[in-house]
Amino acid sequence: MSDIVLDTLIKPVAEFFTPEFVEEIAINHAGEVWMRLHNARVPWVAYQSEKLSKQYLIDLIHTVANIYERPFEPVRGMPVVYATLPGNHRFTAIAGPNVMYDDDDVTGGVALNIRGSMANDASFENYHLQRGVQLLKVKPKTKELSNDPYERLTQVINDGSPLLISGATSTGKTTFLNHILTLIDKNARVITVEDARELRVPQKNRVHFILSRTDQNNEFNYARLLDLVVRITPDVIIGGEISTDNAGVLWEMMGTGHDHFYTTIHSDSADDAFGAFADRILHTQPAYNREDLITEMRKKLHVVQLSRDGALRAVTEVV
Repeated sequence: MSDIVLDTLIKPVAEFFTPEFVEEIAINHAGEVWMRLHNARVPWVAYQSEKLSKQYLIDLIHTVANIYERPFEPVRGMPVVYATLPGNHRFTAIAGPNVMYDDDDVTGGVALNIRGSMANDASFENYHLQRGVQLLKVKPKTKELSNDPYERLTQVINDGSPLLISGATSTGKTTFLNHILTLIDKNARVITVEDARELRVPQKNRVHFILSRTDQNNEFNYARLLDLVVRITPDVIIGGEISTDNAGVLWEMMGTGHDHFYTTIHSDSADDAFGAFADRILHTQPAYNREDLITEMRKKLHVVQLSRDGALRAVTEVV
């Protein structure tokens, strides 16, 4: 009986994720679905559907949670549901105050991803692995950065290398980060993690996760956020401001293989930024060795330092 209920309820969504050419779908808000296509030049394609109302999506999440005996209570309990639907389709969803699309989501939003069908012609050749042929270099990083700070920063952004924006209070870190977002592919899927909504993301395929330091009442936390983010296929991750609560998780996110990871930190210099990041991680994960952690950060993380003198704001370091 439960299978019949789910099959009936999921039909408005199933028409988007069941075709063989679809890798997965993402719904960031009511009325719109993004389809990620197998081997497409523009991977994400958006479609409008009046059937995908907010109430429908929440009812769907509730139904999946009940059938698969998953907890789901967005306001006071667990706002995230994971399940594997018939046909081996992976279902990931969140609703409530921890997710937003825009400022209209005053009471909380809804977002979900469902994996589509796997390509049935999988082979080594599909992955460009052939006997006697060199491996492809996918998204190769720039070997040597320019000596010019402007060019160096644009290289880092174009390469998708992790970037830490450092500066004291009122140096314009968030404004600077908002400008960087305008330089990123408009077709990219952007995920942000914030204490409160400040970032203005021009990309339409986006989700904003909110983890308030003062109004967090349910069971959603940074550890659960990490599990969620890696399941919803972001092209860009904006980590918000680094604090003792989130530093460890943000550092782990940088190691998940995603390009274009950006976050901010309060610090007076690039050198101090590495140390401040490490110290915040050590606050909750003391098993790390501080010097080893800083050495690893210098290998994989770039820093742009912002400074201020009165009304003057300036980039003073790009490393």
